Amino acid sequence: MTAPSGVHSTGGEPLLDVQDLQVHFPVHGGVFSRVMGWVKAVDGVSFHVNPGETLGFVGESGSGKTTVGRAIMNLLRPMTPDVHLGGKILFRSESGVFDLNNLDRATMHPLRAEISMIFQDPYSSLNPRMTVEQIVDGPLKIHTKLTRQERRDRVLGILDRVGLQPQYANRYPHEFSGGQRQRIGIARALATRPKLVIADEPVSALDVSVRAQVINLMQDLQDEFKLTYLFVAHDLSVVHHISNRIAVMYLGSLAEIGTSDQVYEAPVHPYSKALLSAVPQPDPHRRRSDRIRLQGDIPTPLRKPSGCGFRTRCPVAQERCAATVPPLVDVGAGQMVACPIVAEQRAQKSA
Repeated sequence: MTAPSGVHSTGGEPLLDVQDLQVHFPVHGGVFSRVMGWVKAVDGVSFHVNPGETLGFVGESGSGKTTVGRAIMNLLRPMTPDVHLGGKILFRSESGVFDLNNLDRATMHPLRAEISMIFQDPYSSLNPRMTVEQIVDGPLKIHTKLTRQERRDRVLGILDRVGLQPQYANRYPHEFSGGQRQRIGIARALATRPKLVIADEPVSALDVSVRAQVINLMQDLQDEFKLTYLFVAHDLSVVHHISNRIAVMYLGSLAEIGTSDQVYEAPVHPYSKALLSAVPQPDPHRRRSDRIRLQGDIPTPLRKPSGCGFRTRCPVAQERCAATVPPLVDVGAGQMVACPIVAEQRAQKSA
C-alpha cells in the first residue's frame, strides 16, 4: 500500500483518535444563494477507539452520530464540497498514523481498504443490477491486487462465513430478505479485511426476530477477524449488548462516555438518564412514573443554545450553564460526563 503524506508518530496511540471534531454544513439562501448560516451537526467531539473494542454511539435522530461516522470515512466533502471540517481524525494504519480530516480523495484511497462501513438500509445500499458476487467483489477489485480466481475464492469464503451459501453468489439483492441483504452488506464491508468497521444502525431496518442473529454474527466476526467497531444506533439495549464502551450524543456534542455497564446501569448525565428511562422494560410492575419526560423540543443545530446545548431541557440546569460549553470530566472509574453540576455532586458524595 502506498502511504499518503502526513504521517504522525505511532507510539502507543489507539486505532482511532478523534480530537475536537467539527462538522458544520452551510445554509444557503437569498437570490445569490449566499451562506446565511451554519448547521453545527457535530460541534467539538473527542473520543478514541482502541484496537479490538466496540464503541457504541447512541442518541436521538439528528444528534450527529451518523455524521461522525461519515466524517471518519471521509465522505462529507464529496457530498457537500463547502462543508466546514475542523479538528483531527487520527487513524493508525499499517503505514503510520494519518489525519483523515486533511486527506483528499487520492491520498485517502489507500486507506479505504482498512476502514469500511455497514450501512443502515440493506434495501437501498445494494446495487439491484449487480449480483451478490459483483457487490462483494467490488472493493477487492479497487483495493487489492488479487487475481480474479483469488477474489472469487475470497468472496465465496466470506459469504459462507456470514451464513450465505455459495450458490447465492449469482443471485440479485431483490431475491433476498432484509436480514440476508444485511449479511451481504457485512460481507462487502469485510471483503478487504479492514481494521475498523463503522456500523451505521445496521439492525434498525430489520425485523426484531433477525436483529439478534445479525448482532451475534457481528460479534463472532469481530473475534475471528480481530475487528474494531464503531457501532452507531439509537437503541441503548442493542448498544449495551455489543459494546465495550458507550458514547451518548446530544445535539452534536458528547454528553457522556463510559463502559457499557456504566452508561447502561448507572448513567450520570441527565440526558443519558432520560434516554435510558425510555428503553422498554419487560417488567409489568414497573411504574410509568419511572420514565423521565424531557420538557420542550430539541433545539435546531442551526441555532444552538449558548453554553450547554442540553440546558433548555435539563432538569438541573443553572444560569452558569449558558456561559460555557461544558467539557467532559471524569467522575470516577473513567466515566466521563459533560455536566459540571453532576460532577460537583459526585465529588461531594465521594468526599
